[in-house]
Amino acid sequence: MAKKPGTNPKGEFAFFNVVYEDGSQRSNRRVPAELLGGLDGDDPARSFIMEQDREIAEKSGRPPMEIKEIERVGAKKK
Repeated sequence: MAKKPGTNPKGEFAFFNVVYEDGSQRSNRRVPAELLGGLDGDDPARSFIMEQDREIAEKSGRPPMEIKEIERVGAKKK
């Protein structure tokens, strides 16, 4: 059954594209918005995504991949 419009709270998550050392990319990784901002900016997103990757690797039995770069979805390029 479909949800009613407006039932998803906006701004609850920030989305990031993650590029790994082997060249693969994962898009729209969700990070809770309350972890971001302040003096650290988007830096806490890297540790949050690394923890997610560690959990996924543990369940799959594969070693976690090293992150090359993280970019917020919709952010302007410098």
